[in-house]
Amino acid sequence: MALRSSVEIYNIRTRQSRVVWQTEALFEAPNWSPDGDYLMLNADGLIYRLSPHGDGKPEKLDTGFATLCNNDHGISPDGALIAISDKVEFGKSAIYVLEAEGGTPRLVTENLPSYWHGWSPDGKTFTYCGIRDQVFDIYTIDIDGKSELRLTFGEGRNDGPDFSPDGKWIYFNSSRTGLMQIWRVPTAGGAAERITDSIYGDWFPHPSPKGDKIVFVSYDADVFDHPRDQHVRVRLMDMDGGNVETLFELFGGQGTMNSPNWSPDGDEFAYVRYFPAA
Repeated sequence: MALRSSVEIYNIRTRQSRVVWQTEALFEAPNWSPDGDYLMLNADGLIYRLSPHGDGKPEKLDTGFATLCNNDHGISPDGALIAISDKVEFGKSAIYVLEAEGGTPRLVTENLPSYWHGWSPDGKTFTYCGIRDQVFDIYTIDIDGKSELRLTFGEGRNDGPDFSPDGKWIYFNSSRTGLMQIWRVPTAGGAAERITDSIYGDWFPHPSPKGDKIVFVSYDADVFDHPRDQHVRVRLMDMDGGNVETLFELFGGQGTMNSPNWSPDGDEFAYVRYFPAA
């Protein structure tokens, strides 16, 4: 069968990439474990672990009843827990937490649908996209399911949030000015600040653990939403939006890097390159 997914790693210091594993199956959204030992990805509703060293194949993780997981998932800063977004229980995406080694998921979000996107540096809070009455907004919630906080209020579509490593900001993408761009909002709430002003549709900003760079995906301006199998660019910029550069272009989009994907040392990030479906 023809290749479909290529899991790869890019080093921002050497400006070189390497292939970790390739498959005819559709794999998405690699997270990198805090100890650097594995990547976590989703495929066909399930969660897998994969060595980042190119020396193995994915191993399925036990997620209990959660067998319709999407590409919004991540690993806690201490590596002990994982967050998943799954729709088996309610027919809509709900956020759950479970042991990193696998087990029974525990519900965190009662308001649905909710799509996980980031874990706070202290491990106590999630940030996510919640859709309420067809309005896409950014929220945070304690991992025990208490104290949901709404940070945006329907100013266009707001999606793809992730924490800065100092915990002060949540970066996200928003269409409030027309074209999807990168913004940030204080974690405690407040006015949003625009970060990119580009000719592309910018999605899924992921701040480096070093707090110096943000990697994100840019679509052609005429592409609506964040579909898969598109010609996209992976771009890098400073935390304030300065020094924006295109690292490389690829066939991808949805699934390329929807969730946090940096290595623990902040020198590399993981992503998925796709090949056209047969």
